[in-house]
Amino acid sequence: MQILNHPFEPFFDKNSKILILGSFPSIKSREEKFYYQHSKNRFWKIFEILFDCELKNIQEQKIFLKTNHIALWDVIASCKIKNSDDKTISYVKVNDIDKLLKKTKIEKIYVLGKIASKYFFKFYPDKEFFELPSSSPANMNYSLEELVERYSIIKENNGISRSR
Repeated sequence: MQILNHPFEPFFDKNSKILILGSFPSIKSREEKFYYQHSKNRFWKIFEILFDCELKNIQEQKIFLKTNHIALWDVIASCKIKNSDDKTISYVKVNDIDKLLKKTKIEKIYVLGKIASKYFFKFYPDKEFFELPSSSPANMNYSLEELVERYSIIKENNGISRSR
């Protein structure tokens, strides 16, 4: 396995208040050059349900994110990974989250999945964040309804609490 570099920039603007961090883009997301593009990933479906909207394509997804002041990025800048399996991630270099935070009004950080949370906590131990379950199709521990319930904290805009 070769080391892969994250192929696209974080999605944000200066008014972003919420930062959602995944681990590293799937093969499909790397091909499409935007976050959560695998058809079986439940990320966008969760937000369609929470916000009662339809997000049919990347352009609509970007408009939704800007409208709701949500920034998207990944914890990992480069790594070795087999296919899209987070459990195979090694040789990790993390993104400069502090640099992004200085350009925005981020108040809350949500990290998706155990692998992303592990690396975020390892490299940013003093940053407060809330861990949410991964929306990946590989995470079948949660039904769509359970994920919607857990992710509703983003919409409710509750305070940050470290999940550890």
